[in-house]
Amino acid sequence: MQITRQADYAVRAVLYLAEHERTARVTTAEIGREQQIPLTFLAKIVAQLSTAGIIRSTRGSHGGVCLAMPPEEISLLDIVEVIDGPIELNECVADRSLCALGDSCPVRSIWCNAQAELVDRLMRTNFGVLAALHHKADLVLEPA
Repeated sequence: MQITRQADYAVRAVLYLAEHERTARVTTAEIGREQQIPLTFLAKIVAQLSTAGIIRSTRGSHGGVCLAMPPEEISLLDIVEVIDGPIELNECVADRSLCALGDSCPVRSIWCNAQAELVDRLMRTNFGVLAALHHKADLVLEPA
């Protein structure tokens, strides 16, 4: 399983916003430049995240985007699911009747457990923590 490039870009954009004051507006041009996201991709991502209520977008000369909620309330799972939809390692996880082997399949429980662990990990990882980790990594990388 691999998240889409669009989901990766969305994560980078939200992380960038999480590193700024919550109400500070940042232009999409700045996000695109700093995070190396093509503006065509970013426009679609901003629209999806705005529709989902994760960011607020304002047009005009003083416009831009900002988070609509504290970064601690936004999980990696939220962003991935807004962009890519629900995580599904195998279609049988959501509907066991889709498996030709049914209840006798020895692998279904592995898929179910792996998916549950992944979803749980992404849900527990919020952008407040990620922004703090990124800031700490930047401090470590700077020369003393």
